[in-house]
Amino acid sequence: MTLTAQSAIRPQFRTIDGLSIRFAESEPHTADALLLNPWPESIFAYEPTWSRLAEHAHLVAVDLPGFGHSERRDSLLSPKTMGEFIVRLADAFELEKPHVVGPDIGTSAALFAASIAPGRFGTLVIGSGGSAVPVQLGGVLREWVEAPDLEPYRHVDPRQVIEAAMSSLERYTPSAEAREDYLAAYLGDRFVESMRYVRTYPEQLPVLRDLLPKIQTPVLVITGRRDTFVPPVNAEFLVARLPHGKLAVIDAAHFTWEDAAEEYAALTTSWWDGASGRSGTTT
Repeated sequence: MTLTAQSAIRPQFRTIDGLSIRFAESEPHTADALLLNPWPESIFAYEPTWSRLAEHAHLVAVDLPGFGHSERRDSLLSPKTMGEFIVRLADAFELEKPHVVGPDIGTSAALFAASIAPGRFGTLVIGSGGSAVPVQLGGVLREWVEAPDLEPYRHVDPRQVIEAAMSSLERYTPSAEAREDYLAAYLGDRFVESMRYVRTYPEQLPVLRDLLPKIQTPVLVITGRRDTFVPPVNAEFLVARLPHGKLAVIDAAHFTWEDAAEEYAALTTSWWDGASGRSGTTT
């Protein structure tokens, strides 16, 4: 009997590097995959792809520190330090050369991780995260990055922010469990504090840019053709500089992993099955 995506994701907590980290995992498999939460969502963002991905690998989905329901450490709220933490995650879960899936905020962090620990990861599947230099973002995401300070956002109801993000989903409707999980994840000051991560982009992305040509890990960059928050130019920027990068453009907006879940899962598992040495563009 095949479990539904909702019942398959069973959150647990464990302490890693002194932090309470929430995760979920699938049944054992010959391959490992580390799935990183997008923002402002959580590990439940993998509901529509979980069963398909679990057919190809042992999945460990993680809410990164300060996101979802994992404990925050302010020093980790930047792509570089989060990349270092991703390496520690792989070690803590004893994952052997895992594939990393890191849409959205995971994009830059996963790339830093691959740079910091060459050969540690099998492949990366990233995209829909800020990566271009100079920074090229749109909508409220650009406002959040460029705002002089966070004070005005401390007076905004975080549930309204999450609801607004969910309203931009075009075809997929999250389960009631996932929706409540997202809303609960960023209550109090958790959302406004999580904004600190993307606000480091202007300083951190130029550092990442200079590292890209040295990353030997095969990287699939998935972007939504109609993404107004993180335009496709960000994905193109990466693929032009990564030695083993491939671009996949999906007919969707920002939330490709949900609005185009079947295609996203198919692209991901195909990349896992035979990514080494590939490069080019697919549409």
